[in-house]
Amino acid sequence: MNETMICAVGNVATQPMYRDPGTGMSARFRLAVTARYWDREKNAWTDGHTNFFTVWTNRQLAANAMASLNVGDPVVVQGRLKVRTDSRDGNTRAWADIDAVAIGHDLARGTSAFRRTGRPEPAAPTPPAQPEPNWETPLGTPATGHDTAPPVESPADASAETENAKQRREPVAVT
Repeated sequence: MNETMICAVGNVATQPMYRDPGTGMSARFRLAVTARYWDREKNAWTDGHTNFFTVWTNRQLAANAMASLNVGDPVVVQGRLKVRTDSRDGNTRAWADIDAVAIGHDLARGTSAFRRTGRPEPAAPTPPAQPEPNWETPLGTPATGHDTAPPVESPADASAETENAKQRREPVAVT
């Protein structure tokens, strides 16, 4: 599939908006990308034209963007470019959206502290409303009168057995 992948470096222009419809969580924010160039006449850097993109995020990227981004933050956004047009009352308008694949703070303009998010744990199975019947035949049934269960060792018996085994070992001479 041919898609236009772009990487845009700019500033977060609006606070990310979060929504959680039935299809899954998503978030969006506006990204301002301003070209800068060196003006020889002024002997200084000058701002050029500013392009605005609506950045769309989904699933975990949406939750992380909501927790990490604020207005004015310098960011790098990589994703698929989507251009939409609309004609109303004889006027044609165009919008440029980015369906984000990755978003990060621009470390050329500041520092950032990364925190890994925990993966959501699967929901624990709910216990059944009624306990399940025990279908195993209990040991030592009254019909035979014999107890077929192996003897149960207490922890003290097990440790004494281990200590006795250690004392019986004799050193082996290596030649």
